[in-house]
Amino acid sequence: MLFKRRDKPSILESTRIFLWPRRSWARSVNYVLLRVNRLSGSAHAIALGCAIGIFVSYLPIMGFHFIAAATIAYLLGGNMLASALGTFFGNPLTFPFIWASAYKFGHWILGNEADEFRVGDLLDTFSNGIVYAIDNTYEIYFKPMMVGGIPAGFVFGFFGYFIIRKLVENYQNRRVELLAARAREVMQSASGNHRA
Repeated sequence: MLFKRRDKPSILESTRIFLWPRRSWARSVNYVLLRVNRLSGSAHAIALGCAIGIFVSYLPIMGFHFIAAATIAYLLGGNMLASALGTFFGNPLTFPFIWASAYKFGHWILGNEADEFRVGDLLDTFSNGIVYAIDNTYEIYFKPMMVGGIPAGFVFGFFGYFIIRKLVENYQNRRVELLAARAREVMQSASGNHRA
């Protein structure tokens, strides 16, 4: 890692940073947007990668979002690093809303009546291990969240694609104009020095 800490944080500190950034959420969001803008590649590939990351955030595959996003991005020709950055759409602040909406939407699609969604109940089952959690929550949580998460993730990813593509195109156009202006200045100063 480029700016790795000298002293390793404790488990409590690492958990706190995972749940709440050191500075603020606004600063973290600005950092991710800056990283997206500075990626190399076409605006389409970057936006597609981010959209895939947003889509995958809606799937109930906790711990596998990066892998799934990178795999789908590779297969569809999206930027794999952008797909990893897109998964930041799912974070400790948004996951309760994502999970609850995917759960209720999935039950609605399946024609079932949804019980009240409790994040605590879901996390308690995962504390016993992922195999136990999937085995005991497939019908209750996993299946409806997957069925509801796919269309919801597609919708948010679809709109995210166009928003991110426009942002990246604007950034790349400004950068080209800035580099062209600098090149003109260098050429003018070189021709002025040559005459002297």
